[in-house]
This record gives sequence, C-alpha cells and structure tokens, in this order.
Amino acid sequence: MRVGRGTSSYRTKNYSLQVKGSILFRAIGIGSTFISMPLTIHYLGEAKFGVWTTLLSILTWVIFFDFGVGHGLKNEVAESLAKNDFLGIKKSISAAYSAIGIITLTILFLFLTLSFFIPWQEIFNTTEIQEDALRNAVQITATFILVNFWFGLVNSLLSAFQKTSIITLNQTISSVLSLIFVYILLQTTSGSLWKLAVAYGCALSIPNIISTLSLYFRYPKLRPKFSIEIKHWKSLLSVGSQFLIIQLAVMVIFLTDKILITQIFGPEFVTQYEVIFKVFSVITLACSIISTPLWSAYTDAHFKADYSWIVKMLRRQLYAYTGVIFSTIFICLIIRQIIQIWIGTDLEVSMNLVYSMAIFILISTWNNIFATLVNGIGRIRLQLYTSIVAMVVNVPLALLFTKHYNFGVSGVVLATCMSLFFAAVMLPLQVRMIFREYSNAV
Repeated sequence: MRVGRGTSSYRTKNYSLQVKGSILFRAIGIGSTFISMPLTIHYLGEAKFGVWTTLLSILTWVIFFDFGVGHGLKNEVAESLAKNDFLGIKKSISAAYSAIGIITLTILFLFLTLSFFIPWQEIFNTTEIQEDALRNAVQITATFILVNFWFGLVNSLLSAFQKTSIITLNQTISSVLSLIFVYILLQTTSGSLWKLAVAYGCALSIPNIISTLSLYFRYPKLRPKFSIEIKHWKSLLSVGSQFLIIQLAVMVIFLTDKILITQIFGPEFVTQYEVIFKVFSVITLACSIISTPLWSAYTDAHFKADYSWIVKMLRRQLYAYTGVIFSTIFICLIIRQIIQIWIGTDLEVSMNLVYSMAIFILISTWNNIFATLVNGIGRIRLQLYTSIVAMVVNVPLALLFTKHYNFGVSGVVLATCMSLFFAAVMLPLQVRMIFREYSNAV
C-alpha cells in the first residue's frame, strides 16, 4: 500500500488527483440533491417537509458525530502511514471498530427504549403527523445512523490514506440513490415519513457498506479484530475526545437552528430556510472538494517536517477564498430566480434570510480553511475552546434576536454567525503562531 507516502511533489500530485476526481462526482451529487428536493417537497407538502428536513438534518449531522473515534482514527492512521508503521495502523483500526461497536449497540438499545416516552409531536411542533408515525420515522432514522457509525469508519480510513475522491464518490452514490428512491415513493405512495426515512437510510448506508467490504477484501491484513486493549483505546480517544467535544458543539449549533425555527415559527418556515441553505451549499460543497484532501496531507507533511508545503497549500486556500466571496455575492443577486426555476412554487424568499445566510457561508468557509490545518496537525485545543463558546452563546443569541429584536428566521442564522465569529478571529491567529514555529524550526 503506497498511500500517504512520498515526497512533497508526490503529496501535491496526489492532492491534485483527489480534487480532480472529486469534481465530477460532486457535480453529479449536487445535481441529484437539487432534483430530489422539489420532488420531496411535492411528496410530503411544505409542513411535513419542514418536519422531515429537521429530522434529516439531525441524520446528516449525527452521521459525522462518531464520538470522536473517526477523527482520532484518521489522525492516528495518517501519522502511522507517515512513519510506515503498518502494525500501528492495524491496531488503530481494530480499536476503532471495537469502540464504535460497543458504543453504538449501547446507544441503540437505550434510544429505542426511551423513544416511547418522548413526545415527538411537541419536539417537532406539529400535529399533522401522528405520534406513532413520527416515532417510527425517528426510530428508523436512528437505527440507520448507528449502523452507519460502524460502516462509516471506512471514510476516516480513506481520508487517512488520502483517497478522498472515493469518499466523494460514496456521497454521490448516496445522493443518486436518494433521488431514485424518492421518485419511486412519489410514484407509488403518498406522503409517508417512515417510508422516506427507510429510503434515505438505505441510500446513506449502501455505499459505505460496499466500500468497507471492498477495502478489506483488497487489504485483508487491515481487517479489524475485536480489541479491548486499553492502551490502543486510550491512544485513539486521547485526540478523539477533543474532537468529540468539537463535534458536539458543531452539532448543537447547527441542529438548534432548525429546532428553534420549528419551535418559534413553525415547521413550514424550515422549508424556506432549507431551500435557501441548499442554494448556498453549492459553495460549501465546492470548498470541501479542495479542503477535504488536505486534512491527512497536512498530517503527513507535519510529521515529515515538510513545513514549506503546508504554508504553500494554506496560501492557495486563501487565494481560493476570493472566489467564495464573489460567488456568494452573485448568488445573493440571482437567488430569487434560482428558486423560482428550481422549486417551481410561490415559495416566499426573505432577502434578510438570504443575506444572513450569505454571511454564514463566508464565515464558515473561512473557518474551515484554518480548522482543516489545525485538525490535520492535531493542534485542536483552541478550536475546542472556540467551539464550546459558540455552543454556549448560540441559543441565547438566537432567542434575543428573534424574540426581543424580532429579526424573524434570519435572527437564528445571524446568531450562528456571531457564534462562529470568535473562531474566525482566533484560528487565523493560531495558524500564524504555528507558522512562526515552523520558521524557527527550519
């Protein structure tokens, strides 16, 4: 296995290859997502769609919430690859799969038991869906989430091996399958939330299952074995525990947005929020194409003391950020026309919400440039603190803006922007200090 090895030129060549390989896959995935959204709205109706997109956002964010194990595994394996320690890779993989297996089985049992005592209609602020039907949809979604925790670890390995284009391919297959399943549901059934949950759950899990089987068939020496060696668990979770808190903070920030909108304004307002967010997500998805392969590449370069490569790649990311600014402004100018052509309904478009979403995109993509670097080299303590601050202030700010200042739905997004602003200032300062360390080390 030659992944993760080589000189600066090899790393740059592999990075370019992963970006090029991701572009086509990402374009197909974006197209599938944009086609499936109006079909889903037509299938459920605006009110039910608001409930569904809130539930789906939980699914989407919790997919990445792997108790920090996935990020810990990614960094451990990337570091071991840089050191040619293949025995260490095998032990890290076994520890990760064993830890996730035990955690997910425990969580699944507890959740399925407690779910019968939770008033789901009150949580989603709706009476259009019966309690039993809503509970079934949540239980199905949770089951697929937890299954995907285990199979989704393959994406951490692919990232560590600097094969991120395969991750993008998996996401594209998932998007295409979702589109196919939604179309079939639209032709054969009427507005069933639990059937939609099954469809999306299958679309999510199938690519990861196939990738997992393919990886361990190709590299049988890496196949995980059940392991409860405290030494390897502790090593894996030492970094993973910090990522866990960051994941918790990110999940709370983004999930509370839709939950707050649902509770304060009603689920139908989530539809407007989601449509506008999806339009701007083209920018974040494009940014992820060029940033995702860098995480493990930064790890490799850091442990090989190739500091000049790290500096060069960060500067390229900053140059690319000018494209983010112009793209965001352009979307603001034509978003009404985009939505009118895309959704094909008289969906109301609040320009205040559009402008606040644009600010959010600019801040979040800026933060991601620096977060990718510090994540890759394992210097995440400052990001941990900024994430906690953002998590603590987000909901109070949202309530202040919506209830006291009457900013409407845009107030929820502005609160998120302000929550992330602390990191937008502190992370660049941290990276600047890291680069000074690199200068002194050369």
